[in-house]
Amino acid sequence: MSEMGLPASIETIRRVREDPNRLGHREHGPEEPVKGTGHGTTGPAHKRIIVGYGFWIFLLSDIVMFSCFFAAFAVQRDATAGGPTISQIVDTRRVAFETAALLLSSYTCMLSFAATNRRNLLWTQVFLAVTGALGLIFVLLELQEFVQLAGQGITPQRSGMLTAFFGLVGLHGLHVTLGGLWLATMMAQVQIKGFRPEIMHRLICFNLFWHALDIVWIGIFTIVYLMGSGA
Repeated sequence: MSEMGLPASIETIRRVREDPNRLGHREHGPEEPVKGTGHGTTGPAHKRIIVGYGFWIFLLSDIVMFSCFFAAFAVQRDATAGGPTISQIVDTRRVAFETAALLLSSYTCMLSFAATNRRNLLWTQVFLAVTGALGLIFVLLELQEFVQLAGQGITPQRSGMLTAFFGLVGLHGLHVTLGGLWLATMMAQVQIKGFRPEIMHRLICFNLFWHALDIVWIGIFTIVYLMGSGA
């Protein structure tokens, strides 16, 4: 018991809270950490948990950015400046192929992680490769759309609507491209290092990122293409 009549552990915690300069100091010797100072069982979270929270913050910030681009398109939708409207530039057949490729890639991405959980290297790599191929098809179709529109003089500087359209769709295409590069990196790491814990964690993050892109594309497909062609 301390001189104030409190148990020693409670008294130690009270002094630590009152005196921030004691943080990190030892109370009873070099082997025993002071409770509440960031050492021992009350210390900082594991690196994997910190990275996980950081990745979720990144995803949420990405969603906020896409939301701003969606809002810009909604505001500029009718700002055509006498140029083509969204219904005049939409090719629903090509967009349908893009959507099918991306959604199917989400399914194969899920299958790759199921194979990862079973520690099956062959099928993990096969499904990751198929995911990457479908993502590449999506990017090429989108690039073809942009090239054809530019060949007709339909460019971002033509009107506010086209600026918002190219900005939103192009931003998503850039994310898919970067996701494909990330996927290729993960395939190399899995092949060389195997299913180490850090590799597994990176695969989880990649799956979350890829599925988030699918969700964003569903919004683009519905708001920009379907509603645009209907208008």
